[in-house]
Amino acid sequence: MNESELTDLLERAGEQTPVGPPPLEALHAGARRRRRRRTAAVSSAAAAAVLIAAGGTALLVAPGTNPKIPAASTPPSALPAEMRLVGLGHVGVTVPKEWGTGQVRCMTPQQDTVLVGPRPAHFCATSRPAGVESVELGAGDPGPHYRFGFRPDVRFELDGVRAERQRTSCAAGGFGGGDVCSGMVYFPTLKIWFRAESSTNAGEVDRILERIRVVPDRVGVPEHEQLLPNGSDVTGQRYADLITSLGLRPVIITAKSPNYPAGELLRVSPVPGTMVTPGTKITLTVTARR
Repeated sequence: MNESELTDLLERAGEQTPVGPPPLEALHAGARRRRRRRTAAVSSAAAAAVLIAAGGTALLVAPGTNPKIPAASTPPSALPAEMRLVGLGHVGVTVPKEWGTGQVRCMTPQQDTVLVGPRPAHFCATSRPAGVESVELGAGDPGPHYRFGFRPDVRFELDGVRAERQRTSCAAGGFGGGDVCSGMVYFPTLKIWFRAESSTNAGEVDRILERIRVVPDRVGVPEHEQLLPNGSDVTGQRYADLITSLGLRPVIITAKSPNYPAGELLRVSPVPGTMVTPGTKITLTVTARR
């Protein structure tokens, strides 16, 4: 069959095919349904961008974000047996009991761990292994911290306490390691922040931050770094004053240490980040006089 014969065949087939009027009413009805769906979706998104209610906590959410929101708090007595509570002030986060504290090499976590106080810069080539989770607790304003900038995407309230959330993001870990995901929650009135990191995936970061809770009947043993103006040493007495201001009872013991001046803080027990009841004794080991 040549091109001319094919054209004639198509024209005859078209003449024999009945064609009715266009289904205008059906087209208009479909368009109306689509407009209603778009309007409902836009209205729902706008409402979600203003207010979300979860667990009795009002959450103010910034437009265009999709964060995980920390759940409402539960009393420490209700914690699962395999979890423990760590924190600063009256805010804590639950982590598995098997997690260590300060499990780092060159300030990089090498296994699941809790870190208390900001990590200083450390220039050695160590990558973070795959599948390692960590949560870092700190006091003070995280904005000017040299390790990361804090840019809140969400503002909300957790048990009546104002909080801000920076959405989880992932980036190359460096030194030949895989991607590391991180997210952060900051309590501006308390000057306390929690930063979670994972070399598994972003979901692990969100799950850690969802476990943040306010615990009025517990107080975290404070970190030392907040007493370090201009890199000066931390004296046992200054730390004891901080302990006392938090409703804890300092007990000072001494130990010989020729490399440090007398009265300098050497160790704290329980370790910073441990959440205890008010009135708990905190043992401070300071250097003895020569």
